[in-house]
Amino acid sequence: MSDKLDPNSPADGSEPLFSFGVIADIQYADLEDGYNYQRSRRRYYRHSLVHLQGAIEDWNSESSMPCCVLQLGDIIDGYNAQYKVSEKSLELVMNTFQMLKVPVHHTWGNHEFYNFSRDYLANSKLNSKFLEDRIMQHPETSPSEDYYAYHFVPFPKFRFILLDAYDLSVLGIDQSSPKYEQCLKMLREHNPNVELNSPQGLSEPQYVQFNGGFSQEQLNWLNEVLKFSDMNQEKVVIVRLQMDSSRMEGSDWEEAKVGAVILPFRMKLWVSVWLTNGPSLRIQVLPLCPHTSLGSRPPSHLPGGLGQCVPGLELHGCPVDHMVSQVCGVLPCWPHT
Repeated sequence: MSDKLDPNSPADGSEPLFSFGVIADIQYADLEDGYNYQRSRRRYYRHSLVHLQGAIEDWNSESSMPCCVLQLGDIIDGYNAQYKVSEKSLELVMNTFQMLKVPVHHTWGNHEFYNFSRDYLANSKLNSKFLEDRIMQHPETSPSEDYYAYHFVPFPKFRFILLDAYDLSVLGIDQSSPKYEQCLKMLREHNPNVELNSPQGLSEPQYVQFNGGFSQEQLNWLNEVLKFSDMNQEKVVIVRLQMDSSRMEGSDWEEAKVGAVILPFRMKLWVSVWLTNGPSLRIQVLPLCPHTSLGSRPPSHLPGGLGQCVPGLELHGCPVDHMVSQVCGVLPCWPHT
């Protein structure tokens, strides 16, 4: 390695406080390579498992291992349901994750719901809620069982909050349930198309079937956790799955409501990270607190758009060329002086 100083690392040469891994859109299926729905991007279904193995080997060999890995959804592809091999494919990927030496926090995306019901996921290895931090003196910070969300502390004074982006959705729930009827009604009010996955002609193109939204109950819970973190001077990272946000239909159904919850805390949050499982990792950074920053140095081999989205992001060392989404890496968190 070169002895030259990295211009993007802290000037005082300090070590990062900790780091965490991210990976998105593995979308494994035992199929030959194919293309996405728009036929604009190649998908490496079978080979994605090989590169997941490579990513895990890389994380395990880091000189300072990440404290955890965030798996951002769409772990297997929807094609598995068509061929009735969903459970087999999920088991194969989860067995691969067992090689990882650190905990994995899972979020759920539309492809999880193409393969499984919400009830199935809640009782599967994709439910990592057992890793949550429970604050006994503040029961208002405990999430409801009605949605899949939780918070945890990977390092003192840092709180990560995982949100359920399909809390309101027509995917993965019993079609005879009141919640399904409520979500379908909401969707049809904004999308009159026969094909509900089509945003054609919509003034709010995010209202498509493959998207979802957040219930008021979940937003109220998020507000309580943020208030607790604010009161205790914690730095907060908010994590959710989001579809490709380069397209309007990649936004959540009522995204403005989430922003309204976060907005009062903008100057108090460390950083709000919306980890996106699109063709690149898009990260929205709110104003940093004066005591911490993210490392930088986005690598040249990751898809376009990454370099300009954040000062303060380092993704490196993972073999990403044949992941379906081509997104994995490590984000170190540096002390800032």
